[in-house]
Amino acid sequence: MTAFARQQRMNHGRQFHAYGLHAAELTNPFLGIDHAWMSGPTFPPHPHAGFSAVSYLFLDSQTWIENRDSLGGRQKILPGGLHWTAAGRGVVHEENPAEPGQTVHMLQIFVNLPQHRQGDAPFALALAPQDVPVVTRPGAQVRVPLGEFAGQRSPLRPPTEVQLLDIALDADAELSVPVAAGLTHFVLPISGRVAINDHVLDSSTGAPVPVQVAQAVASSTRLHAIGGPAQAVLFAGQPLNQPVFWQGPLAMASAGALQQALSAYRRGEFGQI
Repeated sequence: MTAFARQQRMNHGRQFHAYGLHAAELTNPFLGIDHAWMSGPTFPPHPHAGFSAVSYLFLDSQTWIENRDSLGGRQKILPGGLHWTAAGRGVVHEENPAEPGQTVHMLQIFVNLPQHRQGDAPFALALAPQDVPVVTRPGAQVRVPLGEFAGQRSPLRPPTEVQLLDIALDADAELSVPVAAGLTHFVLPISGRVAINDHVLDSSTGAPVPVQVAQAVASSTRLHAIGGPAQAVLFAGQPLNQPVFWQGPLAMASAGALQQALSAYRRGEFGQI
């Protein structure tokens, strides 16, 4: 089944703008994705619980991000690198461009955690740019920050197994990506115009994104750059089929667990930066 998830344009002051895709009922296990440009501190230290907050920087970012969290971590997320914070029962973090005025081009991705892991202690995983596998095909280059493609697998082993492929296509180039049975998958346009199984997406318009909701049989997604080079990201993951109860930056699988997380945060149990 194909459904359509609408992107929304978002701005936070003059230093952050994004196309947001927040359709958890369609994109499960992905709760939300922001294709963002950030040129200065935008979000103060803030909590998360119940899911993973993932940051992936595109190679054309002008600077890197400094990530800090209540686990005592302080990391550089370099262009081409990825940082995965599994919030579990609760963590506080913040991310800011290292050089104000220089633009970070990135994805902010919220990936749900299985219910039995939402009460786990928080932890972080990092993937350096040079450790991201790269697959080259005629007219195409595919970076594999998460999951597997063409025999190349990301060294990262996150608590929710998902696939993220950063795909660069030459003008008029095509690429077919196999997708295993039972996975939700969709493609987000990043630059240029790209046809996804003949459905044309323009990265500059924020048009609705077609989502292939978990099919019983294996399939493939065909990408075709139209009128020039294009870049797109393919996402795929196994639906968790569990409820999602939101309040601000917290999301748990039951109303009771959400209230417990809120109370724990108010008591200071998520820690401080």
